[in-house]
Amino acid sequence: MKRKIILASASPRRRELLTQIGLDFTVMPSDVEENPVSTLPQDIVIELSKEKARDVWNRIGQSDCLVISADTVVAIDGEILGKPEDEADAARMLELLSGKEHQVYTGVTLVWIDEEGKQKEYSFYVCTNVVMYRMSRAQILTYVQSGEPMDKAGAYGVQGKAAAFIKAIRGEYSNVVGLPVGRLYQEMKAWELL
Repeated sequence: MKRKIILASASPRRRELLTQIGLDFTVMPSDVEENPVSTLPQDIVIELSKEKARDVWNRIGQSDCLVISADTVVAIDGEILGKPEDEADAARMLELLSGKEHQVYTGVTLVWIDEEGKQKEYSFYVCTNVVMYRMSRAQILTYVQSGEPMDKAGAYGVQGKAAAFIKAIRGEYSNVVGLPVGRLYQEMKAWELL
């Protein structure tokens, strides 16, 4: 069955990544408020990706659709970094990440109707380790003033100006951008969703 793919995210980076791997899809962002009850980063991203997928699925109510949702957080030394609240918060996050290794977690949820007419839901998460070069206070402030960090978990975009501060990435690069498309593609293939 050919399913219409719906991306439950307003993120331009997630759109670019799905387009990059050749998927045809439409965008319908979720309206869910992000207030997780989980405390571990891998649990938070799964919880939020499920909520987003269910929200969009309930709005469309179509059997020939596949909803894909995702949520990303950055974690360092037990602290979870989402999107910064303001420029001061972005600078604080970058100070924390400067010269250290951190983890980027993305949870992905798929919702669809199988061949027997049953609703299916499958979630997974991917963790990528990122090491940053040390950043001076002036570099951090210049980067924050560029505006780039403001809508990104951990206050940086690996695919943007922050590439200058990335020392090493261990794991799936696209996960750090916001959607682990390699793993997503393999899961879709395994569930016969392609």
